[in-house]
Amino acid sequence: QVQLVESGGGLVQAGGSLRLSCTASGDTFRNYAMAWFRQAPGKEREFVATMRGTTTHYADSVKGRFTISRDNAKNTVYLQMNSLKPEDTAVYFCAAGPISSVIESRYDYWGQGTQVTVSS
Repeated sequence: QVQLVESGGGLVQAGGSLRLSCTASGDTFRNYAMAWFRQAPGKEREFVATMRGTTTHYADSVKGRFTISRDNAKNTVYLQMNSLKPEDTAVYFCAAGPISSVIESRYDYWGQGTQVTVSS
């Protein structure tokens, strides 16, 4: 079992930056692939980024602007978001699973989400 808690969301102007954190407890953190997904109002949840070991993969919409990283000693995964756009506004969720995937059903554990709002 893994429990995930996100933090770091908030309100930011377009062009600004935020760093989200997701801290895990329970099982051995380093064994899991970690990912970020997001859900905008009225839309389905979508893949943002994933990381297993040192291998990362990003959605095209965030490539070059967002960076996923992890600190296994702190059981924490981060999402550094730069050059934010109003269309990045969403609830951001972290997820843990056995393999990296863009498919949300491949992840076994989810956090409660943190709101990111980007004003124009």
